[in-house]
Amino acid sequence: MGSLPALALSLVFALPLARPVAAEVIDLPVVNHVISQFALGSDNRTFGKLEFLGGISYSSSNPLLGAVSAIRFRDDQKTFVAVLDTGHWLTGRIERDAEGRLSGLTDLKTRSMFNTEGQDENVKYQMDAEGLAIGKGELLVSFEAVHRIDVYPDPGFMDARPSRQLPLPFPRRELRSNRGMETLAMSPATGPLGAVPVTVTERSLDAGGNVLAAVLDGPLAGAFAVTRNDPWDITDGAFLPNGDLLLLERRFRLSDGVGMRIRRIDGTKIRPGAVVDGEVLIDVDLSHQIDNMEGLDVVAMADDDIRIIVVSDDNHSILQRNLMLEFRLPQTK
Repeated sequence: MGSLPALALSLVFALPLARPVAAEVIDLPVVNHVISQFALGSDNRTFGKLEFLGGISYSSSNPLLGAVSAIRFRDDQKTFVAVLDTGHWLTGRIERDAEGRLSGLTDLKTRSMFNTEGQDENVKYQMDAEGLAIGKGELLVSFEAVHRIDVYPDPGFMDARPSRQLPLPFPRRELRSNRGMETLAMSPATGPLGAVPVTVTERSLDAGGNVLAAVLDGPLAGAFAVTRNDPWDITDGAFLPNGDLLLLERRFRLSDGVGMRIRRIDGTKIRPGAVVDGEVLIDVDLSHQIDNMEGLDVVAMADDDIRIIVVSDDNHSILQRNLMLEFRLPQTK
């Protein structure tokens, strides 16, 4: 990916791709390759404010594996749930080597998602899943194109239709067709917002050119905005244990290709009517092991060991890769 010319990248990101389907739960074979260097040809471990711990690239003989939009880890810090923008669930478990570094994925399963009518593979245009949050006994999923937030029972989400929909925090006309609610994250109960879902759009903008966002419940429910730094688009986010919000952002320009960065938003500043910005923790380009980075989650291994895991969306393209990268955020505040 590091040597792809910008023109090839533009074609990859623009091509409409066929959407495979799975009408039942399917076990996915997987081949894993360990990534030990983040900067190509360098053993450097520090990038901005983060420490690179390791990563993997993975693939499957089954074309259903790919196009990961969002990922959330369970409390055991190993098993995960993900959504694909092809309208599929993905579950699995990470494996680590003797030194605790990522070594692979295993136990991968997928299935087409149901809409409210109980349909799955026949309505793919309605099922562009982008954001995912784990609530109490339920999973929340945000969708683009047909903008909405559906709520599925957990456990049992793979075989269920949504139990309800959340009210949209913005007028539907304000959401761009392919730049909608990309981020859906659950704030921690001990944070300033309490245990409530928060959404941030990819590039749906207010009159001031800021990115639309909203707290979806609780005493601070209401719309706010995130400062947009052109050409960066927000692709996912997750909360730190203290309630600060991390936002994963992607840059794509013909002049300098693809980039990835992560911004940290002070959770105490998030409230209705606010416009928030924050410190950039990492900012890298294709001289590093990145691709089309779409998903981010925070995994608290211990109070002083906060991990950030980011994943890519390969668009089911042979020119791109499925990546999972892990960083540590040193505790300074």
